[in-house]
Amino acid sequence: MADDPYQILGVPQSATDDQIRKAYLKLVKELHPDVNPSKTAEERFKKVTAAHDIIGDPERRRRYDTGEIDASGEVRRPTWRPQGAGAGAGGRGPIFEDFGDMFSDIFSGAGRGGGRGGFAMRGRDVRYTLDVDFLEAVQGAKKRVTLPDNGVLDLAVPEGVTDGQVLRLRGRGEAGVAGGEAGDALVEIRVRPHREFRREGDDLLIEVPITIDEAVLGGKVEVPTVGGRVQLTVPKGTSSGQVLRLKGKGVRNATTGATGDELVTVRIVLPETIDEGLSYFLSEWRQKHRYDPRK
Repeated sequence: MADDPYQILGVPQSATDDQIRKAYLKLVKELHPDVNPSKTAEERFKKVTAAHDIIGDPERRRRYDTGEIDASGEVRRPTWRPQGAGAGAGGRGPIFEDFGDMFSDIFSGAGRGGGRGGFAMRGRDVRYTLDVDFLEAVQGAKKRVTLPDNGVLDLAVPEGVTDGQVLRLRGRGEAGVAGGEAGDALVEIRVRPHREFRREGDDLLIEVPITIDEAVLGGKVEVPTVGGRVQLTVPKGTSSGQVLRLKGKGVRNATTGATGDELVTVRIVLPETIDEGLSYFLSEWRQKHRYDPRK
């Protein structure tokens, strides 16, 4: 039997859906095989993903909390217990707990395509992994997953999806037995890194080079965003390493509807050749304006 999903994710049973999601994403970033290739991390990653499959979905969380399913997602089997002091010795004997639920689960196929005397069973969930480009994860995309049996699964990747997030496709898993509902397809998203952008939450981070005169005098420089190139104002006297903000140019959060920012770190780059004019000017300037930024 699987461990308690609340304990695995490190959240109390009273946790909100948002708290569960944040705890899951934090663990995914720590344990993902691309970040932490150890065997121990891999096993914990699997447990974290399985736990989120249970309590990260409101309906399955309700069923787990009410005891309908166990921590592995399987329907709980009924248990027997003796009733009264004379049970098993002339008393009423063992009785079945949740008697009505037992018949509801086992004989649910009757009257629903299960046939007379049949029983319905939900199909198993199936798991897939889908690699997407960084910009596809930010902006959303239509993707096609090739199944082991050479079938295909069309998937709408929502904008703002995160690395390690699991998308659930209702009824796209294995077929049910005797008229039972089909299982779900669980697709884990793996986001490929981008050569320029990095992501922190809903913010995008990028480093942009500027010239020495742009740093000293200020000016407009063109920088990339996920929506195209825009003009960024570099204030007069900007130091290398300073972070400038492009409001609303980050990732749109599908849950809250808010959009993050793009944080631009500027880096001063000197010309390949320092000519005599620049050397002479800086020599003269240094004699009159010497300063030590390391103090």
